[in-house]
Amino acid sequence: MRPLYRFCAAALMAASCGIVAAAPAAGSDFVTVNQTHFAHKGQAYYIVGANFWYGGYLGAASGVGDRARLLKELDNMKAIGINNLRVLAVSEKTDMKSAVRPATTNAPGQYDETLLAGLDFLMAEVAKRDMTVVLYLNNFWQWSGGMTQYLNWFEGTPALDPNVTRDYDTYMRKTAGFYRNAAAQAEYRKVIASIVKRVNTITGKPYTEDTHILSWQLANEPRPGNGKATPEEKAVYVKWIDETAGYIHGLDRNHLVSSGSEGLAGSAQDAQLYLDAHRTQHIDYLTYHLWPKNWNWFDSHNPDGSWDNAIGKSRDYLNTHIELAKKLGKPIVLEEFGLDRDGPSFSVKATTHIRDRFYREVFEIVTTRAKKGDPIAGFNFWAWGGAGRAANADYWWKPGNDFVGDPPQEEQGLYSVFDSDVTSLILIKEYGDKLHAIKR
Repeated sequence: MRPLYRFCAAALMAASCGIVAAAPAAGSDFVTVNQTHFAHKGQAYYIVGANFWYGGYLGAASGVGDRARLLKELDNMKAIGINNLRVLAVSEKTDMKSAVRPATTNAPGQYDETLLAGLDFLMAEVAKRDMTVVLYLNNFWQWSGGMTQYLNWFEGTPALDPNVTRDYDTYMRKTAGFYRNAAAQAEYRKVIASIVKRVNTITGKPYTEDTHILSWQLANEPRPGNGKATPEEKAVYVKWIDETAGYIHGLDRNHLVSSGSEGLAGSAQDAQLYLDAHRTQHIDYLTYHLWPKNWNWFDSHNPDGSWDNAIGKSRDYLNTHIELAKKLGKPIVLEEFGLDRDGPSFSVKATTHIRDRFYREVFEIVTTRAKKGDPIAGFNFWAWGGAGRAANADYWWKPGNDFVGDPPQEEQGLYSVFDSDVTSLILIKEYGDKLHAIKR
């Protein structure tokens, strides 16, 4: 999930980065890549997914955990055909006000085992429901500590909170310094190894052998810097993606690796950069995100007047990235997209007519092109709010409140799909069924 730049429905029933790991065999229990598509046990596998960043938090046995709620959320998602969850695996303790608390990493080398055991519990329950998970291992944005917190640890510079400074250009430029900081990269790799090589405390199974992990992801929305990133900054970014993905493959020969990129919006609008960052053999598939409101294509205070512009640009963005995936001969997943509620409102009681209209447009492109055999491998909407509810009149999260799909940097209810949003849930199931029905 990214910043705003301007401001269930039960009834719906260890190796070096130079080592190239062998891919899992086609027909295996692991999700694999078959040319420009995913395959699982010899069959086509399309992602019908939700972003569920807080899933590991709910799985914790104490503190922020709520295992009863987690089981309910998983059952409700399974009931509408969701087969994949995109989940935050790692967070960093920070002084930034708009970040989640607690964190899995309290300081370099100091991990919160209660939260990590929550991730174990989530994975154990996902396996019971035959779902898969994408686990991302860092964050370009501040809401989980992320790259800027690494710089705070190893450079001593303040962790920038752009929700306070309102200066995202400076935040992005400085945060990209993470890729150049040798100490931060060394610690990041230690964290990666601690998760990838972890043994699940619930099941006793190593994560490397868990067939319900679809992909390790380098970070949520990594960027080369801001929109004015220099050629040198872009080259550093491409190198970081290649080497980090190669490092993960060296640790784990069974699972796919992805970048977590937003696409062109996260590549300084540079298509060549996006291609260069993903052509490496260590990146198994492409990702992209779609945020018409955040990118100032859509004005939710003037939905009728801004709709045509927003949907036209959205269609172009979706189709352009599928064509880029064709050039590389790899699958691509639309792993984030969303729009706010009518009003605009953050209240769970507000209707979702405009969002549903947007979802249908997105789903139509994804399913139509998938049926044609194009390399679109599915979607993950942002984000599953489920049974969570905003607790405060200003809709901002505070420690102890429910987790919903919107992270602490945003109002709770901004983009969440709640278990009472029946029309949205029906749409997800309708188009999910269409993807599940595709045979290759």
